[in-house]
Amino acid sequence: MTTHWMLGPGAIGRLLAHSLAPFVEVAVIGRRELPTRQVLTTPEGEARDQYLTSLAAKQLVANAPKPPAFVHITTKAMAAEAALSSIASLLPPSTPLVLWQNGFYAQPRITQTWPGPVLCATTTQGAYLTGDDGVVHAGRGPTFIGDLDNQHPGLAEFLAALLSEAGFPATAVGDIRSRLWQKLAVNAVINPLVALHGVRNGELRGDAYSGRVVAVVKEVAAILAKEGVVPPSGSEGEAGWLALVWQVVENTANNKASMLQDMEAKRPTERGAILGPLIESAERHGLGCEVLKGLDQELALLEAGF
Repeated sequence: MTTHWMLGPGAIGRLLAHSLAPFVEVAVIGRRELPTRQVLTTPEGEARDQYLTSLAAKQLVANAPKPPAFVHITTKAMAAEAALSSIASLLPPSTPLVLWQNGFYAQPRITQTWPGPVLCATTTQGAYLTGDDGVVHAGRGPTFIGDLDNQHPGLAEFLAALLSEAGFPATAVGDIRSRLWQKLAVNAVINPLVALHGVRNGELRGDAYSGRVVAVVKEVAAILAKEGVVPPSGSEGEAGWLALVWQVVENTANNKASMLQDMEAKRPTERGAILGPLIESAERHGLGCEVLKGLDQELALLEAGF
C-alpha cells in the first residue's frame, strides 16, 4: 500500500487521515504524538472510531522510515515551510507534496523551492477539532487539486480519484491558481468576521453581521477584478462573489472556521496569509481596502492580548 503522511494534525489533516485510512497507509505527523484512537463525528452526528498512526516529527528523523508516496502539508500557512524543513532530509527530492493551506502564501513559495511535484488543494470541506482525539466533519463540499504551472495533471488526477473513492470528493483541475484566489476571497470574508464575533459560519446570515459581509465582498470583488479572477458561479462581479460566499456559509453553517478556532485557542491566526495577499494586491493596483485593513487591525489587536 502507498503511504500518505499528514504533516500537521489539525482539523483538515485528521479529516483526510480518517478518509484515507481504509484505502492507504496513513501517518499523522506533528510536534507531539496524539492518541492512536481517534473519533470522527460525521455531519449527521455519527461517531466513528479509527486507529491512526501518530508520530512526532523528531521520531521520524530518529527512525528514518520508508519514504511516503505523498506528503500532505496541512499546517497553517505560515508554518508550512518550517514543517516541511523539519522532515525534508527524510524525503527523496521527487516526493510529491500536497499543500492544503488557506490563502496564497505558502503555495508559490514552496512550489518555487521544492524540486519535486507540488500539488495545491482547495476545499470547502468543513471540520474542527474537539481535542487531541476528536474531529468533527461539520460540512461537505468539493475539493480541487492541481499545480500552479499545470505540469502534473496525471498526478493530480490520480490523487483526486483516490480521495473521491475515500469519500472526499475531489476533481483535478488545470486552473488551481484561480481557484486558490477564489477560496482566498471566501476565506477573507468568512474567517475574520466569525473570529471577531465568536460565531459559527451560518450566523453570518443574520442581520447583525450580513452588512459586514457585503462590505468585505465589495472590496474583495474590486481587487480580484484587477487580478483577472472571476467567481466560479457563472455570475460576474460583486454579485457573483456575494452569491459564492453565501453558498459556502450555507454549506458550512455549523462549522467553526479555522480563524475562530485559533481565537478560541488564543493562538495567532492566518490573517497574514488570508488578508495579506488581498491588501498587497489592492495597494499594487491603487485600490482602497479600508475594510480589509480594518479587519486585519482588529485581529492583530486581539492577538496582541494572547
